[in-house]
Amino acid sequence: MANGILKPATLLLAGIALGGAGVYLTGTGTGTGTGTGMSGDQAANAEPQPLYWVAPMDPNYRRDKPGKSPMGMDLIPVYEESNAKGPDEGAGTITISPEVVNNLGVRTENTRRMPLNFEVGTVGYIQYNQDRIVHIHPRVEGWIERLHVKTAGEKVSRGAPLYELYSPQLVNAQEELLFGLGRGDARLTAAAESRLRSLNVAAGTIERIKRERRALQTVTFYAPSDGVVDDFAVREGFYVKPGMTLMSIGDLDEVWVEAEVFERQASLVEQGLPVTMTLDYLPGREWKGQVDYVYPTLDPKTRTLRVRLRFANQDHALKPNMFAAITINKASDEPLLSVPREAVIRGGQSDRVVLALGEGRFKSVAVTTGRADSERVEILQGLAEGEAVVTSAQFLLDSESSKTSDFKRMHVATAQETAKPKAEKPTSVWVEATVNAVMADQLKINVNHAPVPEWGWPDMRMDFALAEWVDLTQLAPGVQAQIEIVRLDSGGFQINDVYVTGQQ
Repeated sequence: MANGILKPATLLLAGIALGGAGVYLTGTGTGTGTGTGMSGDQAANAEPQPLYWVAPMDPNYRRDKPGKSPMGMDLIPVYEESNAKGPDEGAGTITISPEVVNNLGVRTENTRRMPLNFEVGTVGYIQYNQDRIVHIHPRVEGWIERLHVKTAGEKVSRGAPLYELYSPQLVNAQEELLFGLGRGDARLTAAAESRLRSLNVAAGTIERIKRERRALQTVTFYAPSDGVVDDFAVREGFYVKPGMTLMSIGDLDEVWVEAEVFERQASLVEQGLPVTMTLDYLPGREWKGQVDYVYPTLDPKTRTLRVRLRFANQDHALKPNMFAAITINKASDEPLLSVPREAVIRGGQSDRVVLALGEGRFKSVAVTTGRADSERVEILQGLAEGEAVVTSAQFLLDSESSKTSDFKRMHVATAQETAKPKAEKPTSVWVEATVNAVMADQLKINVNHAPVPEWGWPDMRMDFALAEWVDLTQLAPGVQAQIEIVRLDSGGFQINDVYVTGQQ
């Protein structure tokens, strides 16, 4: 036949037929040639016959004879289940011959208890360390006579001159100091010095006034710390007064990064967790830091949680307002029961896995999933440690098992629909696609999908809305996947499930 799977059965039928003919020709009538007492026709009828043929990647595509699926794959025969039940069998258990299991490429892996390393990927912007930034404000009215700093971005050292200010108030305060010194009045002198210090006059300037016994027309003000000048908002000749911000001085030896985490990942973030940061302008280099602070509220518009991170920056390679990729790492406190991510079949009502019961027997069961890292998914209910689950080719197995399993499917074919090809268009199809763009904020993706003959679609580039349970972390431009497209009651279309098969 066209389908190579049935060739061994065909040879067996031919052998039985020849054996039956030999018995007839000898005329013995005793059946000694076969040892079973069955005629050739009876032996042929004992061979199981396929109920129908189904596409490996689309359970809705069924035919009453062998052929090719819309993707060009050989259709798989489906046989009626034997009445004999093996150990651990129950509702929903299916049996497949070893040849079919091998052709489908079925792989399994046991459930295990092991620590999971959760990763939260996000983006952020580098900022000055706000604990070490200093804002320069005047404490008296006056005019800027001279600027020692010309532009934003200049590096300054502690004690370096910033600007010179002429202020009548400062001149009067100096005259009071000189008056107290001239009269030898210690109390008046001390009060005048205290007033000058309160007006932010440097101690060296006060000592110079006392030494030279003359008032300075312009007073120089100095940098209170090392750093880089920012928010520079003054020029020579400006009239300034208290409350104005002349400039800021920021320290770059350590920087902050403001990042945002999706609400569904907020439980994984806590203060003190290690963080890895990378930047596009320095590929191949990583910075190690930690979570410094987790803000107590979510942004009402973006529904994200703000997180503040700290990174050492002794070489000043990190600069404010740079865009950075952030990975927050958290290892589980104790071993968790888990399965590979690809073993879980995501559904709107529940998640499922396909159990491998041995001897070609499989069964689809509902599970309750928890947190997930880049490779494995936590299982809260539905599986025990050491059970074997299918990690590839599980879609066809799940489709066949779920028809009679112990949980409901969203759509189950009736016996009449199974007996003949469907006349009506299916409500959902699986199709191969390549991801072009991911619009996470809109919960949409843009894909190039293969033709969909069930709906009369050619291969097209389309935008699709995603169901809220689809994991966006596995999707990126260039990813190749099998996608389940569902026709909504409203007339639109939505992607309900995604199975990643490769990357371009």
